[in-house]
Amino acid sequence: MKYVILTLFILIVLGIATGFYVRIFEEDLKTGDIIIGISVLTSCFIMMPLFIYHRWNGKKLEDYTLSPKNIKKMKDRGLY
Repeated sequence: MKYVILTLFILIVLGIATGFYVRIFEEDLKTGDIIIGISVLTSCFIMMPLFIYHRWNGKKLEDYTLSPKNIKKMKDRGLY
């Protein structure tokens, strides 16, 4: 999963760079904007969910919420 996310990130950065290259040096604004837009959409709707799933896989959400049990632990430790 780590290598899929890294490869996807590199492809997105290359896509954005290609889009700006097309916009600036070839002066084709419409095609450059389309390439940049597809790259940004790919980063938002494909890469970000994969990254979030990869980072949260196997972790308990209970450890990161403020439940009465966790608030009691914080009071006992002097953090709250």
